[in-house]
Amino acid sequence: MVRQAIAGALPPPHVYPRRVKPKLDAVMAFIDTVLDEDRRAPRKQRHTARRIYRRILKEFPGASVAESTVRNHVRERKRQMGLVLRETFVPQSYTWGQEAQVDWYEAWADLGGERTRLQVFAMRSMASGAAFHRAYLHATQQAFLEAHELAFDYFGGVFRLLRYDNLASAVRKILRGHRREETVRFVAFRSHWRFAAEFCTPGEGHEKGGVEGEGGYFRRNHLVPVPCVADLDAVNALLLAGCREDEARILDGRTERVGAAMTIERNHLLPRAAEGFDLAEIVFPLVDKRGCVAIKTNLYSAPAKAGTRVEARVYPSHVEVWHAGRRVARHERCHSRRQQVLDLEHYLDVLGHKPGAFAGSKPLDQWRQAGRWPACYDELWDRLQARHGKQNGTRAMVAVVALGREFGHDRLRAAIATAVSLGACDVAAVRYLLTEAGLHKARPEPVDVGALARYDRPMPTVADYDVLLQSSPCAGTA
Repeated sequence: MVRQAIAGALPPPHVYPRRVKPKLDAVMAFIDTVLDEDRRAPRKQRHTARRIYRRILKEFPGASVAESTVRNHVRERKRQMGLVLRETFVPQSYTWGQEAQVDWYEAWADLGGERTRLQVFAMRSMASGAAFHRAYLHATQQAFLEAHELAFDYFGGVFRLLRYDNLASAVRKILRGHRREETVRFVAFRSHWRFAAEFCTPGEGHEKGGVEGEGGYFRRNHLVPVPCVADLDAVNALLLAGCREDEARILDGRTERVGAAMTIERNHLLPRAAEGFDLAEIVFPLVDKRGCVAIKTNLYSAPAKAGTRVEARVYPSHVEVWHAGRRVARHERCHSRRQQVLDLEHYLDVLGHKPGAFAGSKPLDQWRQAGRWPACYDELWDRLQARHGKQNGTRAMVAVVALGREFGHDRLRAAIATAVSLGACDVAAVRYLLTEAGLHKARPEPVDVGALARYDRPMPTVADYDVLLQSSPCAGTA
């Protein structure tokens, strides 16, 4: 120390030896693995220190590491990885039922084993802190409006002001200052639900920081790790459960839970409209020579003659075709471009006249890919062709498939499987299996014979023949 004082007025920096951290060392490899895997995960679905700590409590029951220790290690590792970002927000105050903020954010989920990008709608109440989330495959205008109505149902009323980014679903043109030229359908939607809209300055997302932070919080706590579910409906059930779970939160600086504040705010919201807004976008296309109508750059089959003018209604997840006041076709909406969405049922009348086009038809191929043409259909088709010939056998198979219109395709699939197992190869046999449950079958009942009872005779006996056999001289040699 004397030498250090002679060498300089200020002491040299003290080098502290690395401390042993036995509790952290037990889970350090897990933490580092999680952070390394997050490099390949979607940027907004990576683990926070709290999420990692909660996973440690769940997956390592014997670990006793403190949350602050985990936070310090995660902070240091993220700093080394260049992932630490800082941003400042200005706190705001809000009155009950006055304002909610709306935004879309991206998330990923494994739908049926395939990694799929989702667009998640979020509406957050700025007074109570409650939020509603709804996932779609694409952020279309129909999805945008439908999610609003579902959010109003969730909150129990309508906010007086909704704040947005400059979304194409709502804003047609950005004018000077805060003025916007809104889309026609969004203006009609606002008028129907009686709320006002304000839009943020372009590139200044912090002006609606409440919903921005909500999207990140919800994604980290309910969509990490990436959920693996069957379909989009399962994702939305998961999101709704997450919304209900978050009602038990107590936000920083508040005393009541989010759900309790939400109940108070419900009395200050505008009442919901008696009827919902017609969400469908309506167009009037012509049926072309391929039996299709063009909707949003894609072709959808319709059971109508070529040249017929029909009404098409475009919804967030499906498309309907109407003609003469009734719905004639319904398809899942395709969000790709230049695709053909075909239903074999719409071509059965044509295939009855052109059976040669059945085997190589694109509608049949799409049914096969969708799992709507099981192996028992091909087996029945082969039997019909072996019995009636190629042309007539194919016509018979078309007639069998047409029974699905009358009885439903689920019942038809079961009837065909039964017919094949019984060795039947006839249209009438399939129809009988579809209708046999409703057929009246008489049950045998006892009949009173009345006066005929006097003709009853006792049952014959063979006792005399037994005596004869015993007395016969050949009985001993028999």
